[in-house]
Amino acid sequence: MNNIPSHTRRELLIGLGAAAALGAIGGCNSSTYKSAYTAPIPTAVPFSTGTEVPNFPIPALACDCHHHIYNNKYPADKTATLLPPNASVADYRLLQRRLGLQRNVIVQPSTYGTDNSLLVDSLREMGNNSRGVCVVDANVTDKELERLHAAGVRGIRFNLSFLVGVTPEMMLPLSQRIAPLGWNIQINGTGDKNLAYMDIFKKMPSRIVFDHLGQPPQPNGINHPSFKMYADLLNAGNTWIKLTGAYITSKQNDFGDTNLIARKYIEIAPDRLIWGTDWPHPTKKANEKPDDAKMMDQIAIWTSSAALQEKILVSNPAVLYGFN
Repeated sequence: MNNIPSHTRRELLIGLGAAAALGAIGGCNSSTYKSAYTAPIPTAVPFSTGTEVPNFPIPALACDCHHHIYNNKYPADKTATLLPPNASVADYRLLQRRLGLQRNVIVQPSTYGTDNSLLVDSLREMGNNSRGVCVVDANVTDKELERLHAAGVRGIRFNLSFLVGVTPEMMLPLSQRIAPLGWNIQINGTGDKNLAYMDIFKKMPSRIVFDHLGQPPQPNGINHPSFKMYADLLNAGNTWIKLTGAYITSKQNDFGDTNLIARKYIEIAPDRLIWGTDWPHPTKKANEKPDDAKMMDQIAIWTSSAALQEKILVSNPAVLYGFN
């Protein structure tokens, strides 16, 4: 295949991915399969560098488990410090087209605090293949949780790096309330920040999801105490890791340091790892946005088989977020 032009190789890979995905969806007829799978298409996308598609076969029903939507028609929280420009559902659909994604999880950003209006409206606009992660405080009513569940929400986020409208002390009580719903508590924080709450994480009855590889600081990486905490929590069976935001802590141009962390997680708990884009990359400057196709290509670097890629992109998200 090395003598085949690069664009043709990509087309062949895409075709092979479609065939593999068809085999994975047992009992589907051709019309069902066509409705489930859309091959990646080279596309320019706001807040993303490049236009090329991923360089490995993307399975049908692949899920982006971490992205945000921004719209200044919805008021930002008065205490918010991260105020990115508008990034709409229409913009995000271009990214789905480019990467060959059919499912997605919209994560409430710190910008809007506990006002989940934009999240709910965006879920309605995206449709049944979308799920959400909200931000609520300890005063949230059961009725509101039920409303959010009906809208597609399946988790509560605590952004320990940008706390807006919530406090860490709310994590355990809310975990206890949402466990019967099958929701998760999603944690975003540096390795050092997260370490401070290890005892709380061990007590949580709900699933726990750590954003951005848990952010063990580099160059310590797997030798940092936070990595041992994540490994222990993964081995305990209640914890999930998002293989997202490799660029956040990496000190290497090829992400070799964060790749090592991802591979270690895959060795420990391949059934509880998910992936996401972190689009529109709100912590990166306008001229520093990553190439999302190249970031997605890291999955093929971390994994040794199409079966593992299918777990991370399809079956694991389906379990965690309740996709059919």
